[in-house]
Amino acid sequence: MVVLLGGCGTAHPPVAGPGPRVEPPYLVGPGDMLNVVVWRSPELSVTVPVRPDGKITTPLVEDLQASGKTATQIARQIEQVLVRYIQSPVVTVIVTSFAGPYSQQVRVIGEAAKPQALAYRENMTLLDVMIAVGGITDFAAGNRASILRTEGGKTHQFRVLLTDLIRGGDLSANVEMRPGDVLVIPQSYF
Repeated sequence: MVVLLGGCGTAHPPVAGPGPRVEPPYLVGPGDMLNVVVWRSPELSVTVPVRPDGKITTPLVEDLQASGKTATQIARQIEQVLVRYIQSPVVTVIVTSFAGPYSQQVRVIGEAAKPQALAYRENMTLLDVMIAVGGITDFAAGNRASILRTEGGKTHQFRVLLTDLIRGGDLSANVEMRPGDVLVIPQSYF
């Protein structure tokens, strides 16, 4: 019976090694906190959350789309609006709390202790993700876990060895995560 159940799992290729690194700029997303500083205008400087609809509101600037843009792009847009009220405004936007756009978050589903979506961080690894979600449950089939990754409009599934990494300390099983990855941790058969 054990032999028969062993053949029931779906085999996925392992995650490919690191390729050329292209560091995309951080894009603001819903849930981020932005510190908007208007030089020489402290009454216009505020800290605001990015709303679930992806927009922010600051003094004199209502419903500005922030999600999916860099902090610099947001600052330039605020300047364009404020130029009607202030001569040569200089705006700086600082992201103080990070969630990132949904498409850039790393999601963990299944038998994690705390399944959740995490803000992607530069050089994030599978071990970092597992620490953030509190590891796997006693019912997890950690070595049958996989990462769903979309590249070039196609979704690929890669096998990862969570049990070997977490419980066995096998650092060769620690792979690099990418923005938008989904880690799927299935339940064991028994």
